[in-house]
Amino acid sequence: MSFFWIILGLILLVVGGEFLVRSSVALSFKLHISKLVIGMTVVSFATSAPELLVSLQAAFDGLPAIAINNVVGSNIANIGLVLGVTALLGSIDVDKSFYKLNWPAMMLFSIALYYFLTNDNQLTGLEGCILFASLILFLILLIRNSRKDKVVEAVDDKLAQVSNFKITVWLLIGAAALYFGSEWLVNGAKDLAIALGVSDAVIAATVIAIGTSVPELAASVIAAAKQEKALSIGNLIGSNIFNIGTVLGLTAIVKTIPVTEMQIINHDIFWMLGFAAILIPLIFIPKQYQISRYKGMLLVFAYALFLVFVFKS
Repeated sequence: MSFFWIILGLILLVVGGEFLVRSSVALSFKLHISKLVIGMTVVSFATSAPELLVSLQAAFDGLPAIAINNVVGSNIANIGLVLGVTALLGSIDVDKSFYKLNWPAMMLFSIALYYFLTNDNQLTGLEGCILFASLILFLILLIRNSRKDKVVEAVDDKLAQVSNFKITVWLLIGAAALYFGSEWLVNGAKDLAIALGVSDAVIAATVIAIGTSVPELAASVIAAAKQEKALSIGNLIGSNIFNIGTVLGLTAIVKTIPVTEMQIINHDIFWMLGFAAILIPLIFIPKQYQISRYKGMLLVFAYALFLVFVFKS
């Protein structure tokens, strides 16, 4: 029965996230916000909503391991699973902004999270404020760089014509789906952990993390199938930064998140740091600025190893 609630919860999170993105973009057009800012801020915040609701729900339900490993596991899955599988379908070109801004920012956020968690075995409200404020600073730098390069994010212009009534309905559907989806997913994960005799951290780093990465995986696979080479590694890196800055940052501001499962700081977070760090040698050796098929195979293999070690530890 726990699998049923997990699957139903994930479906609702995907549906809720989609409606929230549409309504947020449509509302942003009404407020005369530029497409560039919408693409880099509004859409990014909205797509982080499922992870945020899951972490908040877990924190309030007294399941901090799920709140933390929901993000740690999702960041690992974004690189090992999503990027790896996408690269298997076709080589991905990497632009120079990756190592000039996106990758350094992801590493700084990842290292900051590691320090905050290991320093006192908790993520406090002050540390959450630091993470969230750093995210705002990153977004300002990102938008400035994009304006210099005249980069405009792909945002559906048709959403500018949506009526206020439809926006309201979408917001209500999105909010309801996210609320119930997060509650059912967290409760189902808790029951599954008990049934399998594993910790909440294990379920969060695997089942929940893969589930919340499904939208990114689907979008990436569809883009690869259409041979859209514009697929940017920056989107996945940005997702990882938002997961730490928004999801854990805001959750910690609302409620301090203690580390109750030492596996998180003794094991899982090192995998997250490792997957982030390995991207630099991957894009420079041997063929520069490209994630080829065999590099994608290495990432997927490494992710499979991660899953094996998580369930064995």
